[in-house]
Amino acid sequence: MRRPWLAPLAPFYAAGVGVRNLGLKLGWEPVRHLRWPVISIGNLSTGGTGKTPFTIALARLLTAKGLSVDILSRGYGSRGHKPARVSPAGTAEQFGDEPLLIARETSLPVYVAPERYDAGLLAESEQNRREDQTVLAHILDDGFQHRSLVRDFDIVLMTASDFDDRLLPSGRLREPLSSLARADVIVLPGGRAVDHWALRQKPVWRIERELCLPNLPSAPVVFCGIARPEQFFAQVRAAGITPAAEIRFRDHHAYDVHDVQALIGACRDRQAGGFLTTEKDAINLALNQHKLEPLAVAQLKLTLDDPTGVVDAILARIAKQKPRS
Repeated sequence: MRRPWLAPLAPFYAAGVGVRNLGLKLGWEPVRHLRWPVISIGNLSTGGTGKTPFTIALARLLTAKGLSVDILSRGYGSRGHKPARVSPAGTAEQFGDEPLLIARETSLPVYVAPERYDAGLLAESEQNRREDQTVLAHILDDGFQHRSLVRDFDIVLMTASDFDDRLLPSGRLREPLSSLARADVIVLPGGRAVDHWALRQKPVWRIERELCLPNLPSAPVVFCGIARPEQFFAQVRAAGITPAAEIRFRDHHAYDVHDVQALIGACRDRQAGGFLTTEKDAINLALNQHKLEPLAVAQLKLTLDDPTGVVDAILARIAKQKPRS
């Protein structure tokens, strides 16, 4: 969402980003490394590019090719202040909604910590990793701006609208488009031509998204608490569904009993047949989920156009990377 009235503040934000980047370049801010290679997945915007489903898809792809990987995350929204391994049976309050979703979907080790370096140290101390394994690597969730941790392969997800967006606080961009120079690969939705100078000499991977809507009630109340709710609502309508109501909450919203009562009231007032939400919201509903019936949970399935090329590109960078001391 653009906020043109905040445009006068953008130069100050840009200056802050520039000072930090200069500090990293000159060594003013310490940069640490983990023993095993790090594959970073990130973006330039404040969210809504599909990092979580991409992380899940990439983790499954690498695992299917025989690689041993884990996932490191900040655990945004959790109340934990110490490094921890995510339990799939846990809650968003303990680990954060996105790490919990990744752990449940992949069955891979997922570690969270305010500093992802600490999450990586815990991962390397816990995992029984052998020197004869083909590749051992960490996947760093939302890591493009987390430059205090050395990474070996930087993947940046973009949407077509990102190329016309503005810096915070008037737009969604956390960094200027020139920062894409740090990326190894840029990921774009399939079928969308983007002619921009920032893509020059950068490999581009294409992805396809599919919104799966199982057991959908008729004329549902559609609700979500994600970074770009309008994107989800548009996908639902594009699937031929006419919502009885569209209700948005803030990103990572933790639903309480009052929210549930409001949703039930909207369902009753609009004579809706039930509810439809996202996987992340289903996790944030926690024990309140059973109060919304019938409830359909939309699944965003993401596939890469050239999975073999993806694995080959990553292996070319990290396969020969020896463990750091």
